[in-house]
Amino acid sequence: MNANCTIYKTSDFIGKKWTIPLILELYKGKGKKKRYSVLKNSLHGITPKLLSMRLKELAKHKLVKKETHANEFPIRCEYSLTKSGLAFIKVVKSMKDWALTHQFKNEHCKKMNCKNCDCGC
Repeated sequence: MNANCTIYKTSDFIGKKWTIPLILELYKGKGKKKRYSVLKNSLHGITPKLLSMRLKELAKHKLVKKETHANEFPIRCEYSLTKSGLAFIKVVKSMKDWALTHQFKNEHCKKMNCKNCDCGC
């Protein structure tokens, strides 16, 4: 496959460990913004270094926006999905639908909206 292929480039970026769970975690819940510590506690098993790296990559690709509140102490950073990141949720939901249809039986996941999911499945 040619390295300039759009599918190759996209799968190389999106296929990195923790990328999709991180995007989904930013989508979940009522709040649109999440602090680093909330993301770290929600993504069991991710290292602080890897979380920071993925957040920087997602911001570079404009799927995530970082908002820094430097006028507060301690300095507070919040992350949220951009318009592009929210559009990518449709891809994640399509992946979920495909997996539920062709690969995995999970009635709870089938009935649950990803935005409200707290099962970690």
